[in-house]
Amino acid sequence: MAENNNTGNDNGTDARSGADTGNGNDSSGSGSGAASPPTSRRALLLAAGSAGAAAVLSAACTAPAGTRGAAAMPSATPARPETAAATAPACVLAVEAGAGPYYLDLDLVRSDITQGRNGVPLRLDLTVVRVPDGCRPLPAAGVEVWHADADGDYSTGKDTFLRGTQITDRTGHCVFHTIIPGWYAGLAPHIHFKVRPDTRTETTSQFFFPENLLTHIYTHPPYAHRTPPQHPNQRDSRYRAAGKTMTLPLTPDSNGYHAAYTIGIT
Repeated sequence: MAENNNTGNDNGTDARSGADTGNGNDSSGSGSGAASPPTSRRALLLAAGSAGAAAVLSAACTAPAGTRGAAAMPSATPARPETAAATAPACVLAVEAGAGPYYLDLDLVRSDITQGRNGVPLRLDLTVVRVPDGCRPLPAAGVEVWHADADGDYSTGKDTFLRGTQITDRTGHCVFHTIIPGWYAGLAPHIHFKVRPDTRTETTSQFFFPENLLTHIYTHPPYAHRTPPQHPNQRDSRYRAAGKTMTLPLTPDSNGYHAAYTIGIT
């Protein structure tokens, strides 16, 4: 998919060439999926490596995987830039964001969401805790993620690649196996996520990536067949407003990367 020169919307929604954009609230996917109810909770994000989160993560394990797709393998293993990792803030209020026009309310309980999409592998470890209860781990919470592939395309209609849900285990922990997303439409590359602690409430936001890591990865296949933006993050007003809070701390992991984040809800 060719990149256009549109800039990101200031209202926290996705905008893509040839597609209707969201209005700041959760929107349905193209051709399917019902509109999601408005976010009714705010989230706290705590870096999993911080002292406050260490006790919470002491017994973390992988949530049930459900159905699993084929593992994604990069066409070439990128060398590691010296400053690939970012440092997440210890305890800050998350910046709420709409689900964008490519949200689909699908019941896809699985850990591996690649579904044959090639890209640099990413293991995403998420832990949900209840902040008012002393950061007590929250079991049985639904955690949903979705994002674009290496070409900047989302699955829509009957496609389900790079979408999935996990249910947190007794330690509040779940794992997603995916890839580093590509870029599109003037927006910073990102992963959407939604946390549902019960059937009535939810928190919706998105993760960003360190820009120096993105510019390095995008020079390798399968991303390199397009000309990447010189500054994939700084062109997006959402990243400029929330990047310090919402950027994943990434470390090299086998032939890809690993990120761990603790999401604290009220």
